[in-house]
Amino acid sequence: MYKRLFFISIFIVNTVLSQTTMTNVISDAVYYDGYAATVSNPVPNGLIRLNNARYARKLTDAELDSFKAKIAMRVTIGALCDNYDRLGEVFLAMVPKNQSAYTLNDPNVKRIEIGRYITPFMNKNRTPSEVPYTYDISNLYSVFHDTGLRSAYDLYVELDVFGVPYAAQSQVAGCAGRIDVFSGTLTFFSTDTEATPTDFNNLVPLLSYNKLNNYNSTDVTGETVRLVTFNIPAPVTDARFFVISTPHGANAGGEEYIRRQNYTYIDDVQALTYTPGGISCEPFRVYNTQGNGIYGAAPKTFDNWTSWNNWCPGNSVPIRSFTLANMTAGNHTLKHTIPAAVFNQQQGEVYLSVYMQGKSNASLHVKDVKTIDINIYPNPTSDFVNIASKEEVSSITIFSIDGRKLTGNSGKNKIDFSAYNPGVYLLNIVLKDGTSFKHKIIKK
Repeated sequence: MYKRLFFISIFIVNTVLSQTTMTNVISDAVYYDGYAATVSNPVPNGLIRLNNARYARKLTDAELDSFKAKIAMRVTIGALCDNYDRLGEVFLAMVPKNQSAYTLNDPNVKRIEIGRYITPFMNKNRTPSEVPYTYDISNLYSVFHDTGLRSAYDLYVELDVFGVPYAAQSQVAGCAGRIDVFSGTLTFFSTDTEATPTDFNNLVPLLSYNKLNNYNSTDVTGETVRLVTFNIPAPVTDARFFVISTPHGANAGGEEYIRRQNYTYIDDVQALTYTPGGISCEPFRVYNTQGNGIYGAAPKTFDNWTSWNNWCPGNSVPIRSFTLANMTAGNHTLKHTIPAAVFNQQQGEVYLSVYMQGKSNASLHVKDVKTIDINIYPNPTSDFVNIASKEEVSSITIFSIDGRKLTGNSGKNKIDFSAYNPGVYLLNIVLKDGTSFKHKIIKK
């Protein structure tokens, strides 16, 4: 009886494996000091070295055709001569058809971030010496099989891991004088078992690893805002937005250690609210083989971890998403804001990526988008609120919180609140390029 069950189990396992397609994209590529000049070491066969921290490989037509409905992506990072926690990402790059090479800053290349991870503190002389990260990217089935998109672009996968060897050169045996920091492997697995293929027919990159802070690119303290306008030439149904973000800043009071709510709006309608972190990092302690101040020497309680941590060294970063049933043709605005962000001592930032997929009677594919930085300050205010933007202001209108129009002006970047009672108000701001959005103001 037991022998029969054993062979049945083996048969089931082998059947599942035979129904799974494996696509190895990058194997044990060596990454080097991210601050150093790009090395001239031989590049692994089939790869492009975009810099010391990023390799790319073009997916062949046969590989793209082989993807099945349920797709998993696995990244494996190996320890070399960087023993600190670092950021890494996976990007899907759309390169104009038959362009044999490209650079990171090529304006004709469109990207979406499809995975992000944090490396653990690893000592290459201890085990485990590598860490795996796995993602469900089944939504990309539609992209991989989109013949219209593939006729205009070649699809490349980029694996990025930024590292520096300076601490390891003196702290890790065998690393003196070395600048190799990590190794990286990227593999896709796909199956049709218990899966339904997605049927999106458009892809709109909105933000790709965009830096969000309040000291040189967005807003003053208390009003960290990023706006993106984009045009949809035809109505879209089942518009699904994918969001990846992590706060950084390891200084005292830095954004890494303070959990703050994030809000994403589409056309002034709140669509997503989340606070990074909120999990225990204990399951990833095993990968942190180098002593460090994050994990310490003893396990921490769930309450301890969730009181401050935004992410775990050794873990992947969540891919959050939300869906809008219908979007009309025309201009739309995505607004991402972190109202409580401080960026103490003008350090740190939030790295934000967003892209959209949807269904339409027209094949929309990759469209140009426009990013606008808006400074709205001070908030709270006792008198004036200023609007600073590279795009000129067309009009500003004040509304009460219940929607009553109170006053407005045209062509000015300042509005007076001194006559209003303390409370919460809404500004409706229209820029001369047609971008419009609402913003909450507190009158002291």
